[in-house]
Amino acid sequence: MNSFLLYENTDKLSAPAYYDAKSIIQDLGLKALFLAAAKEVIYEESGQVKRVAKEDLYIQDCMRKVMMIPLRTKEEIRYRQEILDDFLKHEDLIRALYEISSKVLAEWNKLGRGVMEKMSNSNPAAKLISDIRVIKLLSDNIVAIREMLLEKKDELHSHGLRDLLKRLQEEYSEEREAYVKKVLSDVDFYVGDGDPDEFVSLVEKPRIVLECGMEEGLKFSSLKLQEVSSVKTKFYKPGGTISKLQDMKNSRIPDSFSTVKETAIRDQTSQLEFQIVSYLIGSMASMVTDFGTFFDSLHLQSAFYLGALNLKHQMKRFNLEWCLPKVCGQDKLAFTELKEFVMCLEQRVDAVGNTCNMDHKMLLIVTGANQGGKSTFLRSIGIAQVMMQSGLMVTAEHFESGIFPDLFTHFTRREDSEMNSGRLDEELNRMNQIIENLGERSLILLNESFATTTEKEGSVIAYDIIKALNEIGVKILTVTHLLSFAQKEYQESQANPASDIEFLSAERKQGGVRTFKMIQHAPELTSFGLDLYESIVEKKESM
Repeated sequence: MNSFLLYENTDKLSAPAYYDAKSIIQDLGLKALFLAAAKEVIYEESGQVKRVAKEDLYIQDCMRKVMMIPLRTKEEIRYRQEILDDFLKHEDLIRALYEISSKVLAEWNKLGRGVMEKMSNSNPAAKLISDIRVIKLLSDNIVAIREMLLEKKDELHSHGLRDLLKRLQEEYSEEREAYVKKVLSDVDFYVGDGDPDEFVSLVEKPRIVLECGMEEGLKFSSLKLQEVSSVKTKFYKPGGTISKLQDMKNSRIPDSFSTVKETAIRDQTSQLEFQIVSYLIGSMASMVTDFGTFFDSLHLQSAFYLGALNLKHQMKRFNLEWCLPKVCGQDKLAFTELKEFVMCLEQRVDAVGNTCNMDHKMLLIVTGANQGGKSTFLRSIGIAQVMMQSGLMVTAEHFESGIFPDLFTHFTRREDSEMNSGRLDEELNRMNQIIENLGERSLILLNESFATTTEKEGSVIAYDIIKALNEIGVKILTVTHLLSFAQKEYQESQANPASDIEFLSAERKQGGVRTFKMIQHAPELTSFGLDLYESIVEKKESM
């Protein structure tokens, strides 16, 4: 049994992950996003945020795992978006699926999942009792999920959830459910529930009817099981008055004998009960394997969608618009009011949104004023791209982009004790690794790359590498202060009407005011660093 909530045809996260997921997480600040996805936003009755719950570490780990494995086709993204849309409209459903799968796996672990398999030879009776309880656990919760989905059938529109309901109805039909419940009811006597109190509690006693022949020496032959059932009867402690009266009564019944007083008979009766129950439970052994796998996969997959739901509430918390992205060609990148989600989470504020339409462009060069929001703008695109390729919503009014499973980030690193060579060497080594692992659909985000050397040398390096990558069809988005490089690219693009290069600049208004908006603008020969110097001087003078 498969849940198929992440992919249409597999429950396994078997597709390749991003080549350098560690760098993507670090450069885009995705740890904060994973953490936010693991925290439920709890509201007052008035709709105001009451508090944010403690993180669920399983959801946090799940989001990291799933988001670092990009979807590779438009159909895969759409499949996941449809399921997400259903869950966003029915929040109680995804919460219930996660809670049920968590509870089942926790209870199964208490019953000794894995441990009982190892104990099967040393204590087969304990293993059998555990199997009975596991089958009841699985059966009850499969029915709960099936009925829950059936109740919402007319309101669910995604193929994933409608097909899940169909599989549950086929693979655990009401007829199969009735059979399982009948068997479990019949073998209740074997499980037992501790020592009952005299005169009060009822106990399950077995009723086993066998058909057999009799051979020489009073040996049974052609043994056939006719009936097994559990009969409720009052329990009286052995040695008590009522117990003695019962023994006296039973002793007067013809052809009867006590399995309590006769040790040999008692042992053989216990063995007979074990073999009969083993036979009946063995007929349902495949259920443990099939539905055990189902709950494992459902737990991970429901955790991902619950994490997505938590992210939606984080967006709501900070008044962020969001949308489900649209997949288009690789030479298209367009968005309206795109905001840097991680910054909003970390600083607990709304952010300035940016609008861009890069049609038939494969290289974006962003220049302009220092502290103008260029790196934030680049990260906002990278975060949105990763979220889109996970089937998630993004913080924009509209977002569309191509699919780039070979996504790379190349951001400047702060110098630290782990660096065994110069910073430029380190940058070039990372770039070399990226080039060696490029695929047919590659996107590279460059943030202040090659700024660790002189402006002249850095511009030459940047021009040669970016020009070569651009010519082989790699899409590149770069933020740079290498003005000679930017000027050269701009001059060449102006001379070529078919140029696939777009130029944006961080807007700077009169007096050095930054709006944190990116606008179409030719590269300038300054980054307006004096603005920052003057603002520092003004602050000191006013103190």
